[in-house]
Amino acid sequence: MFERLPDSVAGKHAGSPTSAAVAADALYDFSVRVLRAVADHVPCVKPQSACFERYLWPGVEAYHKVVRAAKEMGLLVIGDAKRGDIGLSSRHYAHGCLASTGFEDTGDLPGPDALTVNAYLGMDGIEPFAEVAAEQEKGLFALVRTSNPGGDALQSLTLGDGISVAEAVAKLIAQAGSAAGYIGREGYSLLGAVVGATKPRDAQRLRELMPQQVFLVPGFGAQGGSAEDVRACFNADGQGAIVTASRSIIYAFDRDDPDWESSVSRAAVEMKEQVNAAVA
Repeated sequence: MFERLPDSVAGKHAGSPTSAAVAADALYDFSVRVLRAVADHVPCVKPQSACFERYLWPGVEAYHKVVRAAKEMGLLVIGDAKRGDIGLSSRHYAHGCLASTGFEDTGDLPGPDALTVNAYLGMDGIEPFAEVAAEQEKGLFALVRTSNPGGDALQSLTLGDGISVAEAVAKLIAQAGSAAGYIGREGYSLLGAVVGATKPRDAQRLRELMPQQVFLVPGFGAQGGSAEDVRACFNADGQGAIVTASRSIIYAFDRDDPDWESSVSRAAVEMKEQVNAAVA
């Protein structure tokens, strides 16, 4: 990620930083400026923890600072970490990646409002996350039908009863998400589902199987998903889905452009207009 930062952010370290702290500081600067560029146009953001974790502990600190900065701007934050494990390990991940904390030596850290999790370990890998989410009034998005081409090799397989693996996972998510205390006042569960924009033919069936799940819809833009592709992810009233775009917005600039934030802002507005038109 550092290699794609604007020249004005990367500075003299452009291309190959030799210090993890320098890289993390630059990522934090870039991320906050992106947040300011889009804050008036979007309701939520989805920082990808991997982009920060590659720079070790300075990067992890920068990630948590970005989450806090976004929330201070009034944005909802979806932490994109795709964590998954079972039992106590999942609960540790839930507290580290989702929960708000107040350690004496770190200060109050709000944690994201929701977290992406891996459903392919089964529901005992999801339940500890859901318990923490319920305790702190937060949410989850479980991987059901992902936007990457390689997901087809597993998620499209047909099972003995004639449904696909993705549809079987969707049924599990719908059932688990209907537990007592998990449904909010608008009728949606705290346990949502990731359904890629690049899989429009599957989205309608998955929406039928998961009427109470908010869909997190990645793959718009750089991965090839279009506004028309995401329509089936919404419910009939035009609600129930969050469409995300990453590279097509945060890199919508020439690296030597001193006013690169304006390009990011325009890309966010264009995306919003396209999705709104398709859903309407």
